[in-house]
Parts: sequence; C-alpha cells; structure tokens
Amino acid sequence: QVQLVESGGGSVEAGGPLRLSCAASERSFITYPMAWFRQAPGREREFVSSVNGNGGITNYADFVAGRFAISRDNAKNTVNLQMNNLRPEDTAVYYCAASSRYRGSNYNPLTTNDYDHWGRGTQVTVSS
Repeated sequence: QVQLVESGGGSVEAGGPLRLSCAASERSFITYPMAWFRQAPGREREFVSSVNGNGGITNYADFVAGRFAISRDNAKNTVNLQMNNLRPEDTAVYYCAASSRYRGSNYNPLTTNDYDHWGRGTQVTVSS
C-alpha cells in the first residue's frame, strides 16, 4: 500500500511562491499517475494538476493559468508542485494522490474517484 506524505505548505503573501512535495513510501509509485487536489473551507475537493507515471504528460486545472508546474522525480519517489504568483483564492489544504487503477498507463485521471491513495494534506495560506 502506497503511503503519501505532503510537505512544503505554509503562509505566503499574494504574488509569492511555494513548492509542495509529496513523498511516496514504495517504489511501485513510479508507475502510478499522481495528482494534486485542494480543498478550501466549505468547498468540495478540486483537481489542481496531474502527471503520468513517466512524467511526460501533465494536466492542469484552468484556474492554474500557467502559474503552477507539476513534476516528478521517480529516483526519489517524489512528486512536486511549484506554485508561483499565488493568489488569496489559492488558500486551501493541498492533497497528494496516487492512482493504482491507472498504473502504467499514460492516462491522467482528473477526478477524486479515480485516485485511491491520499496524503493527509498540507495547508497553503495566501494573504492579500
């Protein structure tokens, strides 16, 4: 069972950057599509970005608008989310997720139901 641990959250002023990291507990992770989701208070968890197993295919939510970049380092069993030009509306708990259902494929699922491994989340707070 893959275990995921997020790090890198914190507080930042609008316009600033943050880099989130997600460490996976097993090598089998390198074949899984990985994603970041976020959930703000009172709102549903929403898709932010995803990457396939070899890192060659990425997807982003429209609200990212070129500000975020997802990457993975399979040698270190990590997936990262570089977030630039942060806005107050980016404030949320950010979750790392892995999809064993689509392991080994080039498909990057975009919905929470397609991911079966989740981290506990890391808080990102952006002040205006």
